[in-house]
Amino acid sequence: MNNRLARLSWPLLAAFPLVAAAEVPRVAVDIPPVYSLVAKVMGERGNPELFIQPGASPHGYSLRPSEAQSLNDADLVIWVSDALTPWLSGPIENLAGEAHQLELMDVPGITTLEYREGATFALNDADEHDHAHGNDDHDHAHNHGHDHDHDHDHDHDHDEHDHGDHEHHHENSHDESGHDHHGHDHSHTGMNPHAWLDPANARRWLDAIAEQLSEIDPDNAAYYRDNAAQGKEELTSLQEHIQDRLANSADIRFIVFHDAYQYFEEAFNVHAAGAISIGDASSPSPARIEKLQTLVNDEGIQCVFSEPQFNPQMVNNVFGDTSAYIGVMDPLGVGLTLDADLYDALLGQLADEITRCTDA
Repeated sequence: MNNRLARLSWPLLAAFPLVAAAEVPRVAVDIPPVYSLVAKVMGERGNPELFIQPGASPHGYSLRPSEAQSLNDADLVIWVSDALTPWLSGPIENLAGEAHQLELMDVPGITTLEYREGATFALNDADEHDHAHGNDDHDHAHNHGHDHDHDHDHDHDHDEHDHGDHEHHHENSHDESGHDHHGHDHSHTGMNPHAWLDPANARRWLDAIAEQLSEIDPDNAAYYRDNAAQGKEELTSLQEHIQDRLANSADIRFIVFHDAYQYFEEAFNVHAAGAISIGDASSPSPARIEKLQTLVNDEGIQCVFSEPQFNPQMVNNVFGDTSAYIGVMDPLGVGLTLDADLYDALLGQLADEITRCTDA
């Protein structure tokens, strides 16, 4: 009787797709938004390991021993770009040299932008841009950095920056990394690596993540690809929802803490008028601050945004006496739950701040 029941159960089991019980790939990722995208693709198979502590600036960091160990144990390392984390090349080479690697800014078909120059940005004429944001029609890699009308009174004050002013850094360095983040050499021009804030890029990254996981875990390739496809549909709906929310925000004028939001601006047709800091969020010079104060006072800037990774008191001290609304924008999702939904919540949080600025 038991054998007969066993034979009858096989057709029933075959009717339900099961995830193969292969070993779960060990995936190490750099920042919370990437963690979220990878978690979407891994689904119930497991979770990635974050090797930069939430709340820390990725532009300069020293790995803790446990974080270095996650790199050492990884089957796959996924990070944005050396342009975001210039200190990371050494640890990846020394600790994860045998692992599969995916540098997201190298994924074909994504939109790339260049850092804007100077403390103030000329607002873009929407007619200059032929983007089809909200779908994947812009399926070729292109660089819009040279299409922007820069403020030609460039604020090249790099030598005056204090690269040690990051609030979040760690005393624990890992000797095997061969890298000390206090000695890194940032580039403030060229490609802007904050590309995760364009959901069209995130959709392409979901496919790339699924392909990498499929190479390591081929028994579950269909599962990863199905999760990526579902994630892409959800991100398309999210983008359309945010576009509707921000439809009346195209003319607002605001200043961001550092030039991290350009991809979000392009995707949703809202444009910053300037940045307090340069692209790596290091400390601004007095000349840059003065230029921005003049901009706020003379040009009717409605909002100024600080960031939770850095001391908000500087923003309050400089702009507290102006009429501008002072809010908080965060490109990394500090304070959000570290899970598959963090990416969606992050974009929604940015839209919330733009909405508050519009209503201010």
